[in-house]
Amino acid sequence: MDDRFSTMGQATANLTPIGTGWVEERRRRRDNPAARVAAARSGILTWLWHRKHDGIHMPVVADVLDTPYSLFEGSRLTDGEIDRAAAYLQAKELIKGVNIAQTDGPVRAEITAEGENCVENYDADLAAYERRNHGGATTNFHIGTNTGNIAANSREVTQTATTNQGIDPSELVLIARSLRQAAPVLGLPESDAEEFAEIATRIENEASAGNPDPGRIRRWGNTILDFLNSPAVSGALAQTLSTAVQAALPGN
Repeated sequence: MDDRFSTMGQATANLTPIGTGWVEERRRRRDNPAARVAAARSGILTWLWHRKHDGIHMPVVADVLDTPYSLFEGSRLTDGEIDRAAAYLQAKELIKGVNIAQTDGPVRAEITAEGENCVENYDADLAAYERRNHGGATTNFHIGTNTGNIAANSREVTQTATTNQGIDPSELVLIARSLRQAAPVLGLPESDAEEFAEIATRIENEASAGNPDPGRIRRWGNTILDFLNSPAVSGALAQTLSTAVQAALPGN
């Protein structure tokens, strides 16, 4: 919000252009069918992982709708989206369950060993899991100075130093995933850590698109840098991530 406004007393508060852009971007993602599908699959898989580790076997899949794992950009996923996501996960043998004629996916299900591998080693990112699980090519992750394991839980990743003059989508995707993984351990307040992770996800999704928008990536990257350079964050990991982001931003 603009510093000229206050929420105290009778004053009003207005969104800045940056805030308005952030809201519009969330609305755009909320209406993106592919993004909703990915969120449903990841949400179910993560939820079933927790249920299994809580000792709850074969829970009712629709119960995920009563949890935060069925939320996407502030919107609740639908019964149909959850059902189709469960059917996909079952077909990929990431979950197993009991089907009935009225649904595409299982009514009750539990995560398989393969599903646990996806959650534990790929942060329930099915695209990354399938790509790497089936012999995908090695990806080079270019960073400035690596003083920490910022490619945690990533396989077949080589880290080298370089300066990026344009958009390298594969590099941005890997950096975004590292940012998201680092969000809980950077020392940011909880709300800032959540926003940090959300921005990292937006960078990843934009970089994965057919024609990434340099302006969006630069804007989101600068916001990430603001977080990394804030007084609340310090240490080698933050410095390494900051160097990687600066090198990868378009125009640098």
